[in-house]
Amino acid sequence: MHSLLERIKAGTLWDFHGGIHPADNKLQSSQSPLVDAGLPPRLIIPLRQHAGPAGDLLVQVGDKVKKGQPLTRYAKGRVVPVHASTSGTITEIGNHTVAHPSGLGDLCVILTPDGEDEWGERNGKPDYWNLERGELLERIQQAGVAGLGGAVFPTHSKLDGRGQLTEILIVNGLECEPYITTDDRLMQQYSDEIMDGIRVLKHLLKPKLTLIGVEDNKPEAIEQLTRHATDEDVLVKTVPTKYPSGGAKQTIELLTGRQVPKGGRAVDIGIMVLNVATVFAIKRAIIDGEPLIERIVTLTGDSFKKPGNAWVRLGTPVRWLLQRFELQPEAEQRVIMGGPMMGFTLPHAMVPVVKATNCLLAPTQAELPAPGPEQPCIRCSACADACPATLLPQELYWYSRAKEYDKAEKLNLMDCIECGACAWVCPSEIPLVQYYKIAKDDIREARAEAEKAERAKQRFEAKQARFEREKAAREARHAEAAAQRRQTMTAAGGEDPVAAALARIKAKQDAPITAIATTAEGLPDNSAVIAAREARKREAEARRAAKLAENANSDTAAAAQPAEAVDLASDPKKAAIAAALARAKAKKAAQAGESAEPVTAEAVAAPAVDADQQKAEVDPKKAAIAAAIARAKAKKAEANGEPVSAAKGTAAEVNTQNDAPVDPKKAAIAAAIARAKAKKAAQQGDSAEGDLTANAGASESAATQSDAPSAASEAVAPKKAAIAAAIARAKAKKLAQQGESAGAEDAKSEPAASAQTRDMTVAKSEVTTSQSDTAASEAVDPKKAAIAAAIARAKAKKLAQQSASTSAEVENAGAGVESAGTQVESAGTEGERAPAEPMQSDAASSEQPIAVTEAPEASAPVADAPVDPKKAAIAAAVARAKAKKLAAEAARAAETAAEDAPSADRTTTR
Repeated sequence: MHSLLERIKAGTLWDFHGGIHPADNKLQSSQSPLVDAGLPPRLIIPLRQHAGPAGDLLVQVGDKVKKGQPLTRYAKGRVVPVHASTSGTITEIGNHTVAHPSGLGDLCVILTPDGEDEWGERNGKPDYWNLERGELLERIQQAGVAGLGGAVFPTHSKLDGRGQLTEILIVNGLECEPYITTDDRLMQQYSDEIMDGIRVLKHLLKPKLTLIGVEDNKPEAIEQLTRHATDEDVLVKTVPTKYPSGGAKQTIELLTGRQVPKGGRAVDIGIMVLNVATVFAIKRAIIDGEPLIERIVTLTGDSFKKPGNAWVRLGTPVRWLLQRFELQPEAEQRVIMGGPMMGFTLPHAMVPVVKATNCLLAPTQAELPAPGPEQPCIRCSACADACPATLLPQELYWYSRAKEYDKAEKLNLMDCIECGACAWVCPSEIPLVQYYKIAKDDIREARAEAEKAERAKQRFEAKQARFEREKAAREARHAEAAAQRRQTMTAAGGEDPVAAALARIKAKQDAPITAIATTAEGLPDNSAVIAAREARKREAEARRAAKLAENANSDTAAAAQPAEAVDLASDPKKAAIAAALARAKAKKAAQAGESAEPVTAEAVAAPAVDADQQKAEVDPKKAAIAAAIARAKAKKAEANGEPVSAAKGTAAEVNTQNDAPVDPKKAAIAAAIARAKAKKAAQQGDSAEGDLTANAGASESAATQSDAPSAASEAVAPKKAAIAAAIARAKAKKLAQQGESAGAEDAKSEPAASAQTRDMTVAKSEVTTSQSDTAASEAVDPKKAAIAAAIARAKAKKLAQQSASTSAEVENAGAGVESAGTQVESAGTEGERAPAEPMQSDAASSEQPIAVTEAPEASAPVADAPVDPKKAAIAAAVARAKAKKLAAEAARAAETAAEDAPSADRTTTR
């Protein structure tokens, strides 16, 4: 750097690549002194006049403001305020067309001047050397100073940061753009104030050398600057005229020979470049305390009657300014804001002057012809030769036009300074700079969106990190609380439960694995496991048996009390236990009877208890179905000539009683045994009892033959069979109590109207009665069962003689009963699939004997009408119980010399 400074001081100059030499056309406006443009009737002040976001509004419509009063608030970053250009009233705040190539609008403050042009508070600091760096930068920001060379980058942001590393300060006064002479007139008339601004910057940046660059086409400005530049470290450097030597990078290369890196800035190499007008604005902001509210504007072109430079208030409408300087417009007059190389044509004249406005050019058609139509690129490379940034304009054009911005960025599109030299030399008249501007704007927008997305991502990640921290803190709190609970439990119990559990798990995992025993064939030996399982089963069965025995003992004691009879019916479990005990007693009595031992009254009474309780434990539907099936099997066996053994039947009945209380097979076996015994007794009684027994046997045989063809049908008629059995058992009970003579009188006393129908039904049903009653009695004592069978056969003979004339109707009625039973059996079969239900209460059962006793009088209608199977089963159970009770009474009567002759005759026959 020291050698470079020495070479610069020695007067060495360098050059840059490319560049052009258009006609400068500066003498039209540079020869006349600066004038004041005056106050327009209305000022349009845009809120954003710099490269950065606008500040927040500080005023409202109707507010009175003073000259230099801030209209917006400044903030950190690239935010600079705007100020009132004069004193007046805020009359409107809204969108208005602004100075931009797009012609779009932006938020503006409309200020109506009051004509007094009264300044607000100004706080200048002539002794700026006593101010700190931060305070100087803040004052520059408050004054709204931005780059007045065209970029309008906030000056305070440019000076801050790495600006303090500045070694060379360059004040750019080259002003290479044709027609523009603002900097020239400023240097001619305000060179002393420019030097004051340079001293402020020297105090702020502490550079080693300060250079003032001026083109050689401004001799008056060079003379004035040289005369006022008395500091030893400030040099005025004159450079040859060449466009675009006024560009920051080109100026640096001209004066120092150093190049700014691609994508970098001048401050990266220790050089700070400021426009001469910006230096003047800094002087006024720091020393005078005046914000940036006006600037010099060149009004030139052949259409102006009086071209020149003027101090113009920011916000002045262009139309009023053109009128003020006597514009003589022609047809389709163009007004260009800026120079012919980098300026743009205004959409209309009601556009305000802003901080970036350095020239208003109103050329004639002959002076500056409009560009012709665009032609295809001929690849002449003239644009590449003229590019001062050493880019490839033709390739940038192709990629920008195709919107292949990634490729354009790789070719350093963002390093383009938009000087227009490529378009000026293009023979195809392609507006290259316009393509580059559009592409750069799109790229900036995409970058902004990407930055926005990145910020959103960062916020989301920060939020997730905060959630994780909160979760970790919450878990830590929970762990601490759990530790405290464990400590409390340990203190109370003397052992940490968690540690104990972990120790048990570890011990279990560390325990040696027991080898599996195998058999001789190599298969696993599971005998120990099987034995243990069987032992557990036996233990469970023993517990269940003990529980059942305990319940049985308690229920047996309760069953002895008549008041608790209803409870057995209401509680099916107790009823089942009582029935099981009764069956066991009956089995014992049966075994005693086979050895010809006398049956005691207690043993005889047990079946009665069993019968009373059986009606509370057997499903009536299943019992009726089982009875029908048993009858069908018995008849089939008789038809095939196979005798049925009563002893076997008795044993089967006794064994069946050991089954479950609700097993329907028990009822079926009992019915079959009863029928078999009745038939056998009938066959044997033909020869022993004379004509009476023979007639009874004939009646039984006739009834059997009439039933044989329809055995399958009768087997499925539980309802009507049960009714017939109940009627027969009721009749047998009545005959046993009153004798044959009383039974005959009872038969004669029946109404004449239903005598025939009742006799037919009784004739058929008494056969079944003798079968079932005999089975019930013989289950206890064979002798007593034979006595009951003889009584039934005698009564059957008498009834057969009375119903001889109606035997055909009896057979038809029996067939009808059997056919109806088929339907009942099908319904009962479906009911048998359902689970067995507890029987109804004994209270309901105890009412049935009365109805059964009176049933013979209504037997004929019952044969035709449908009968409830439950009621029929209940009636059958009641009849069986009564029959057993009668058998017991007969046994006792036989011991004390039988009271009626028929009983004695039957005993002798047996």
